[in-house]
Amino acid sequence: QVQLVESGGGLVQAGGSLRLSCAASGRTFSSYTMGWFRQAPGKEREFVAGISLTSTSTYYTDSVKGRFTISRDNAKNTVYLQMNSLIPEDTAVYYCAKYKSVFGGIGRRNPKDFDSWGQGTQVTVSS
Repeated sequence: QVQLVESGGGLVQAGGSLRLSCAASGRTFSSYTMGWFRQAPGKEREFVAGISLTSTSTYYTDSVKGRFTISRDNAKNTVYLQMNSLIPEDTAVYYCAKYKSVFGGIGRRNPKDFDSWGQGTQVTVSS
């Protein structure tokens, strides 16, 4: 079973940067597509970025393309989200999750296709 713990959130001014980390327990981390999601107050959880098992494929929601970069280090059991040029609309709780099955999931964006959610980390962008 994979357990996930997010960190790195905080308060930042518009135009600033943050790097989120998601540390995974368990030896099977490298077998899963991983995703970052976010949920703003009063809104549904939405997909942000995804990365394949060996980092050969990454994909993003349109609103963060060119600003956010997802990466992973399988030796450290960690997935990252580098967020640059932050805007107030990026304010949300950010979660990482793994795809529900091994060796698949690239391109998937529906939160229902992911599991082992972490507790989330708050990102607040002030204008």
